[in-house]
This record gives sequence, structure tokens and C-alpha cells, in this order.
Amino acid sequence: MAKQITCRRIHEPAPSGVGEAGARVLVDRDRPESTDRQGAPYDEWLRDVAPSAELQRWYRQDPLRFGEFRRRYLAELGDPGHRQAASRLRELAERGDLVLLTAAQDTDRSHAAVLAEWLAAPGRREPGPSDSGPSDSGPSDSGPSDPGPSDPGPSDPGPRPSRYRAAVSASVAELNAGALAFVMGTGIVSTALYVNGAGRASLALLWVALAGFAVLVPAYGWRLLRMRRRFVADLLGPRAFAFLTLAISSNVLAARLVPDGHTAAAEGFLAFGTLGWLVLDYGVPLALITTMRRGPSLDQVNGTWFLWAVGSESVAVAAASLARVTPGHVLPVLAVVCWGVGLMQYLLTAAIVLARLLARPVRPEGLMTSVWIFMGAAAITVLAGVRLAALPPGSTPLSRAVVIGPSVVLWSFSSWLIPLLLLLGLWRHAVRGVPLRYELGWWNLVFPIGMYAVATHELGRTTGTPWMTSLGRWEVWVAAAVWAVVFAAMVAAWLRRRPTAARTPA
Repeated sequence: MAKQITCRRIHEPAPSGVGEAGARVLVDRDRPESTDRQGAPYDEWLRDVAPSAELQRWYRQDPLRFGEFRRRYLAELGDPGHRQAASRLRELAERGDLVLLTAAQDTDRSHAAVLAEWLAAPGRREPGPSDSGPSDSGPSDSGPSDPGPSDPGPSDPGPRPSRYRAAVSASVAELNAGALAFVMGTGIVSTALYVNGAGRASLALLWVALAGFAVLVPAYGWRLLRMRRRFVADLLGPRAFAFLTLAISSNVLAARLVPDGHTAAAEGFLAFGTLGWLVLDYGVPLALITTMRRGPSLDQVNGTWFLWAVGSESVAVAAASLARVTPGHVLPVLAVVCWGVGLMQYLLTAAIVLARLLARPVRPEGLMTSVWIFMGAAAITVLAGVRLAALPPGSTPLSRAVVIGPSVVLWSFSSWLIPLLLLLGLWRHAVRGVPLRYELGWWNLVFPIGMYAVATHELGRTTGTPWMTSLGRWEVWVAAAVWAVVFAAMVAAWLRRRPTAARTPA
């Protein structure tokens, strides 16, 4: 085994004493243009050990796919095209220290990091199909090796606990930073059905959202404790704002529980969501500003950045909802402050995202459903303003007219955005031929549609505009239909993956 295996960018200065006495191997398929054979900062170039061009293109579409990318890449290492280069890399690792060089911006989530993990894992002398196993936490989570084709009977359940533990560990390791978008989308559609009078359907979705929250939040905590390095790498990446779904989902549930009379539960969810908002609303931009592991380019800007504003507005919506049934001045003030903060964050983020979309080339593969949060962030700002306007006069320092005016403007802008977003989706899938397959990002579509339906209905009712209220009622059913389609696609995708996972050795 190697004494030390490290990864670093090819042009990054080498830290003193970190494995530079060993072999420096470039593991990219293409040699960086700024290097030449005379001054190349590496000893050997193993281009055939890099992922296939198809896998690299697929991963570049969404960096949050690292877990699935890792599995596919480990499987590729066993094919004939990679086997010789992988064996050579293993040979160099067994001789001594090894430095894996790559041009990737984020080395911790690159193929070089997967190679380092594969080389450091004991018992993997040659690449093969078994390397596509799901464990991400090393030998301690992978369990014992498969003893053979025999299947232990009921009296010998030996490997089953380790296989279950490995499966859970793999799921936690691959947990998407924005996984709680499922709870956000389900919770807001439950609210939309409630305002539309569909009580039973609303209650059913509420229970689904609560179950998702109860499963995913502990999984986040487990991932932080067991896979801290990956967790921190996500926090320092351009999609770190996706972690705000943790706070937003809690606040969405708090606002939904208020009309059912569950005030104590709503207060608990609001307290959790506000704490998460305080930590992440400051922590994520602070991490992005202070970290040096990013390129100074607008290309890293994406639709998830609007979650910065959505997080603030979610606190405003939940606090204003609770303020209507709870005495005191703390909740109204909190709602007003967060509404103002979220409004400014939305305007700033909109300017940055529009500059990115208009000034830089946009690949259809990279145009994800997260751009719909552009509309959803405006819609939740409208809903927060409507909830503030419904509070008793004198409970907030803002007058009703001051709140309703910007809310009407933002509702108009969010309505204007919908055809544009639909046309962009048509260009992505129908014109440019990007396959329409389920991914977690689809829930970034459900939440904005559900939020827009609720905001339209509530704005119409508050301003006394019957046609707007009627429009909101129709939009509620559209949101419910979109939720049903995405949920069915999610279940179908899970069922398709399950037989494959069952055949994969633990």
C-alpha cells in the first residue's frame, strides 16, 4: 500500500513535505494547455485512467451527482480501457508516496479523489466490478467481503447487518445537499390544497412531508458526523446554498401546522428553522467569500443561490402566520425584518443570476430546474408580504400599503417569468435533446409552482381581487398535478435502481 496518497491541482503550489518525494502522476484525460513536455509538472501521465468522456460530460451537468459519479467511475476502472492504466497507478502507489494531479477545480469531488480512495482501500489489488460498491466511508463501513455464492439461511444472518449498514452508509454519503427540497415541495402543495378546501389531500401530503423531514434531518446529522470532509466540501462549493433547504422546509411545515391549531409544534419547527437560517444565511456566503478553492467566474452562479432569499422569506411567512394566533411583538418584528432582508437578498441575487445567464454561455445540460427558484423566490416574498398585511394594525412598523405595493410588483414579475422558464425548458429538452429523466432537481420545480399558487390566491383574497383568487384556485390543482407526476417519477426511479443495488455486493 502507498505510504501517502494526495490530490492537488496541477498548477497549485505543492505544500512542503506533502508527498512530493514520490511520483507525480497526471490523471486527466486531456493535458492542460499551459503545460508542455519540457516543463510539465508531473512525472507520468496516465490519461487512460481518467473517466470516459461520456461520464465526465454527465457529471459536469450537475456536480451534486458525485455519489453516482463515484459508483460509475469505480465500475469503469474494471473495464479493459482502464484496467492497464489503473494497474500501473496501483504499482506506483505500492512503491511509495503518490501525488495525483488534476486540473479539476474541486479536487475533493473529482475523479482524482475517487482514485485516491480506491488506491487506499485495502484488498483491492486489481480494479473490477466489485469496485462499484456503494460504500463511501472506507473499510469500516463496507462490511466483510462476500464469502461466496452460498446464501446463509435464517440461522446464519451473519453478513446481513453489515450489508444493511453499508447500504445506509452509502445513502447518507450520497445525500444531496438539497434533499429537503422534497419536503419543501410537498409542504407547500399541502398548504395550497388546504387553502383550496381539499382538507384530506392536504393532510395526507402533510404527513408525507413530516415523514420526509423526520428521515432526512437525522441523515444530515449523520453525514456531518461520519463524512465530515464531504459535508464541508459541499459547504464550500457553489451549490452550498442548497443546504438552506434544511431551514426552509422546517419553516414551511411551521406555516402549514398553524391553521390546524398545532401551535406548539409550529413554534418548534419555527425555532429550528430560524436557528438553521441564522447559521446558514450567514455561514454559506461567508464560506464562499473566504474560501480560496473556487474560480473567480460567474459560471459557478446557479439557481440555488435564490435559496438565500427564500430562507429569509420562509422565516417571515412562518413568523407572520404564528403571530396571528400568538400574542406578543417578537414574531411580528421577526417577520418584518426577515421580509425586508429577503427582499434585498432577492434583488441582489436576481442581478447576479441574470448577469450569469446573459453574459456567459449557457449549456443546455447545465440549465437545471433550479432556475425555477427564480420565480419561487419572488412568490414566497409575495406570500410573506400578504401575511404581514393580514396582521392587526399597529403590530408592525410597516403600513399595509408599504407591504402590498412591492408584493403586487413581485407577483407581476413572477407571472412574467413563468413563460420564460417554460420556453427555456422547451429549448433544453425539445430543441437541444437533453433527456427528460427524474432527478432531485425536479422538486425545485414543484416548490415554486406550489408557492406561486398560494401567493396568487392569498394576494387576491387580501386585496379583494376575485379573479386573482379564482386564478389561484386553478393553479393549486396544477401544483398538485405536478407534485403527483414528480412523486411518481421519484418512486419509479427508486424502483429501477433497487434491483441493481440488490445485485451489487455489499
